[in-house]
Amino acid sequence: MALNKKPYKGTRDFFPADKRVQDYIFNKMKSSAEAFSFEAYEGPMLEEVALYKAKSGEELINEQIYSFEDRGERFVAIRPEMTPTVARMVAQVHREIPKPIKWYSIPNLMRYEKPQRGRLREHWQLNCDIFGEVGRSGEIEILQLITHLFESFGANSEHFEILINDREIVNIVFNDLMKIDEETSYKLYKIVDKAKKVKPEGLQKMISELSLTQEAEDIFKTYLAIKNFDELFSFLEKSGFSDKGAGFKELSDIATAIGLKDYLVYDPTIVRGLDYYTGIVFEVFDKNPENRRALCGGGAYANLLQIFNENPVPGVGFGLGDVTLTDFLTTHKLLPDLSKNDVDIYLTFQSESALAKNFELSAKVREFGFKSLNSLEPVKFKKVFSNGEKFGAKFASILGEKELEEGFFQVKNLETKESFDIKFTELEKLREILKA
Repeated sequence: MALNKKPYKGTRDFFPADKRVQDYIFNKMKSSAEAFSFEAYEGPMLEEVALYKAKSGEELINEQIYSFEDRGERFVAIRPEMTPTVARMVAQVHREIPKPIKWYSIPNLMRYEKPQRGRLREHWQLNCDIFGEVGRSGEIEILQLITHLFESFGANSEHFEILINDREIVNIVFNDLMKIDEETSYKLYKIVDKAKKVKPEGLQKMISELSLTQEAEDIFKTYLAIKNFDELFSFLEKSGFSDKGAGFKELSDIATAIGLKDYLVYDPTIVRGLDYYTGIVFEVFDKNPENRRALCGGGAYANLLQIFNENPVPGVGFGLGDVTLTDFLTTHKLLPDLSKNDVDIYLTFQSESALAKNFELSAKVREFGFKSLNSLEPVKFKKVFSNGEKFGAKFASILGEKELEEGFFQVKNLETKESFDIKFTELEKLREILKA
């Protein structure tokens, strides 16, 4: 039986053109993170399963994790997410290094999921986190970083929006206004998370199953109907809890002052995972109807290090996967044409006697700071320029026996079709031509 030439289900082969797109995206991610003085970090591909059991949800552990017992009888897993790893790393050093700690990574992750648009089993994800001394300033900076990154691709408020909420606001509604117990609160969080994904009758059925008082149900429905920041703050004021919502209002006011208003949309149904978020929570959504989905998400947390018996260290961060981002950029036609290699000059020779000189010219091109592609065997004249165009070269050169004897070679601009004769003794001219 022949071996399968296709990659494992839910993974991808990155041929050179695909890798150029990935590198383009990763470079933008790195540039944006580093523009905010985030430092790069990395962790191991394998972690002990116990780490994920302590910090991740049941669905991930029971259904999505790739785990096995190694030869030392240790239960390990291919990392499905980066948060437990960065928590483990920060727990080692947070007492010794200055705060805030601003770290980013673009790890390779694996989850056993059903492959579909925007979701594969293997993906890469930009993770940016700020630890220690965070407060509203850290939350604002994370939101700024997200918009900076998307804008670096050419996106604007017509392309995406940031749906945002605050877990403290939700706690006000559940604990102070509805006065429900912890178990009911947990179930309501699940309902809030599903509120936009089900029909009204389905939502009502889930609410009715909780046997809330009529007053509590009315408050809950009023909360779910809030559409913007003004309605939220009016709701809190009328309820007598505007003081508890002051921090979130401060964030809204600062965001407006620094130009984020066009991106931020208050959404009461954004609550995200229950495991560790304690402050703001947000999701970036594509506004195109053909790709209407969450692109990334994150929020603020306070208890990430407690599984390591460390004192609470506040943090805020987000994760952005390469699959959803690539779909977003493709949908909005924001990717440049990277189908061809980026070659400055395709250097060819017509006879074996010119081989050494061709390599000499290639070395000079690299010395000048340009990229050269050498033909490794003689190329017929009529194929030089067509080959150069196929390779994505900006220029192509011809070096035959005649040129070698007379001490020059020919260079042609493959876009303008302009040709130049360059003497071996005047190679600075080549530098100026390639620079133009």
